[in-house]
Amino acid sequence: MAPGTAAPPPAAEDAPEERRTGTAVVFPGMGPVKYADVSRFLLTSPHARRLRKAAEEVLGYSLADRYRESEEDYAEVAQVVFLVNCLALAEWARERHGVEPVACAGPSFGQKAVTAFSGALPFPEVVDLTARLARCEADYFAREHRDVVTLSFVRVPEDELAPVLAEMDDRGAWYDISCHLDHDFFMVSLREGELDAFQRRLRSLGGLPLYTMRPPMHSAAFGALRRTVEEEVLPRYRFADPRLPVVADQDGTVVDTAEGMRTLLLDGIVRPVRWPDVVRTLRGLGVGRVCVAGPDGLFGRVGCTVNTFDVLAADPRAALRPRTPAPLPA
Repeated sequence: MAPGTAAPPPAAEDAPEERRTGTAVVFPGMGPVKYADVSRFLLTSPHARRLRKAAEEVLGYSLADRYRESEEDYAEVAQVVFLVNCLALAEWARERHGVEPVACAGPSFGQKAVTAFSGALPFPEVVDLTARLARCEADYFAREHRDVVTLSFVRVPEDELAPVLAEMDDRGAWYDISCHLDHDFFMVSLREGELDAFQRRLRSLGGLPLYTMRPPMHSAAFGALRRTVEEEVLPRYRFADPRLPVVADQDGTVVDTAEGMRTLLLDGIVRPVRWPDVVRTLRGLGVGRVCVAGPDGLFGRVGCTVNTFDVLAADPRAALRPRTPAPLPA
């Protein structure tokens, strides 16, 4: 069995339905986002403008100009823009909807936003960290694992996926489960030469392959990248204890120390996302509503989220929608 398939820890004791009145802010993982879909918010939202200008002071270039010219889904500038928009949308949700979270989570790329939101690092330092990590990852994957991709797919429950992976084990094909997102929604990293056969096998079970990610993510095979980040990037920053509980995306544990936040970022390189574990922990913390702050087509929509919480989608489209005027008195 490949790494990343260990059983989740026992679920936290669930809070009764009537006591789940708290709100959690969730910063989503990053998917491909077109400039046209987020540029208006980036340029016109007062929250985004303030954070964008602060980020530009750190980086020394125009985010909008460089993002418009970028052709890579996960380029440094795309990652910083995603960070800025996520945090700006959390501010908008607090202002517009009165969101005051009792906890927060940031699956995958969302770890960067949650690091700033929780106060574990100041925003300018998180901008610098995000840019440095992007450069470090780009350099690493230009040299290592160049034939590895990460495929997302739905409609294949875990018990049906297991024999498919066993077949790969039998023929000595490498793979790693990178994300467990719902009972039938996974991301698997594998060699590109295995991709077509793997997708055909998924379709034979009624599965639907969605998106092939380059570079890949969340695999124990990337231990050398973790060591580089630990030795060359993170020593630049002094983490603080987070101001509110952070739920780790790898296993649902609650992180409340500076060292825990540092480890969370490192482990995100080599450990899979297990979103159902996060959902269970948030329930146990009394959360009944999640505010998903950022451009998101996944974490606020999967079954285990919408069947557990009320979901407030704080995305650029919602934030730009005009307020509905209050009715005039009769």
